[in-house]
Amino acid sequence: MERVGCTLTSTYPHPRPTPTNFLPAISTMASSYRDRFPHSNLTHSLSLPWRPSTYYKVASSYPSVAPYCTRSQRVSENAMLPFVSNRTTFFTRYTPDDWYRSNLTNYQESNTSRHNSEKLRVDTSRLIQDKYQQTRKTQADTTQNLGERVNDIGFWKSEIIHELDEMIGETNALIGVKKRLERALMETEAPLQVARECLFHREKRMGIDLVHDEVETQLLTEVDTILCCQERMKLHLDKTIAQLAADRASQHELEKDLSDKQTAYRIDDKCHHLRNTSDGVGYFRGVERVDATVSVPESWAKFTDDNILRSQSERAASAKLRDDIENLLVVTANEMWNQFNKVNLCFTNRIAETADAKNKIQMHLAKTLQEIFQTEMTIESIKKAIKDKTAFLKVAQTRLDERTRRPNIELCRDVAQLRLVNEVHEVDDTIQTLQQRLRDAEGTLQSLVHTKATLEHDLAVKANSLYIDQEKCMSMRKSYPNTLRLVGFC
Repeated sequence: MERVGCTLTSTYPHPRPTPTNFLPAISTMASSYRDRFPHSNLTHSLSLPWRPSTYYKVASSYPSVAPYCTRSQRVSENAMLPFVSNRTTFFTRYTPDDWYRSNLTNYQESNTSRHNSEKLRVDTSRLIQDKYQQTRKTQADTTQNLGERVNDIGFWKSEIIHELDEMIGETNALIGVKKRLERALMETEAPLQVARECLFHREKRMGIDLVHDEVETQLLTEVDTILCCQERMKLHLDKTIAQLAADRASQHELEKDLSDKQTAYRIDDKCHHLRNTSDGVGYFRGVERVDATVSVPESWAKFTDDNILRSQSERAASAKLRDDIENLLVVTANEMWNQFNKVNLCFTNRIAETADAKNKIQMHLAKTLQEIFQTEMTIESIKKAIKDKTAFLKVAQTRLDERTRRPNIELCRDVAQLRLVNEVHEVDDTIQTLQQRLRDAEGTLQSLVHTKATLEHDLAVKANSLYIDQEKCMSMRKSYPNTLRLVGFC
């Protein structure tokens, strides 16, 4: 029993016999009879009714049987006269044995030919059936392989679609975070401008208030903090742009691979459903010799797997970058807000200190003004007292002058004289003392006036500082963006 799908070879019990040629070539026969018969045409009277072929030339009617004749027969034939007149009614060319042998040979050849033909037909039928089954099995295997290939393509296509959806979602999420980062970076410009404006306005403080205080230190720290946050945001923005480019490159590779997979799926699915009765089938000579393949199943699967792995790697990097950006936005917002609160606290304390100093200056100025008024009143009273004492001095001196006119012995150094002299000395000392006190009072008044001017200037300086810190700086800082805007939300 032969296996299905194997080629069968016809076998014979005996080697095929070589067919025996009873009739030689016509040229041979013509040459053999050329010298035996006259070249003159036979008349009708010489022809025999039982040999109608004699109407034609003998060379074309009777083949030679020389291979089957014995030597004696050939000699006797050569000895025969070539004249037709010598031929009798009993003239024959073969013997009965030749006739029987020829028939047996023909029978045997017929049997052999029929046997070989029958065996060939059976073998051919089996070969046709086996080849048909083999061809059907081969086509079924090919169809199964195409189905498996379609399933493989469908599997990888679904994997690519899933990964492509994930990559598109990740890319959109990263674009959203990028926009938030850009908005947050733009929002930092206003606080930076405010801090620099505060430093610029505080340079307009006057006198002793132009001091490098805690407010200025914290403002400089705030500027550095905002600049540092901007640098980190710009760095992550550059990373985001590069990551988006990598994501789009991976997405492009996936889309290109998906397009190829869809085309291959459509083609292989069409080939999988092609049947012998399908439309569009035809001969394409030499197509089996054209090898346009560029990959093997391993490299084909590895190509798609590498694309998916690359996309997954880029997605992981993108997700990590998004988390870093989220943390960065929160950290930078907290840092800027903490520094903003510190600056505001320093401003509040400084404004309170300046306001307290201003109030104290105002109080001292009021006291100084009161003291100036009192000093002026004192000066006036001293002047009045001095003026009043001049009258007493005049009286005392007039008395002494009059007493100098007493005659002779009447010019006595009596008690009245001594008392008048003492009175003049006392009044003069009093006037001198009052004048000294007047000078002292006037000096004190000058000092009070100078103090008043100093206090008024210092009061103006404090008022200017309060105006700068409270009105200009703090009013600008009220427009500081909130936390949601600092993290990129509208």
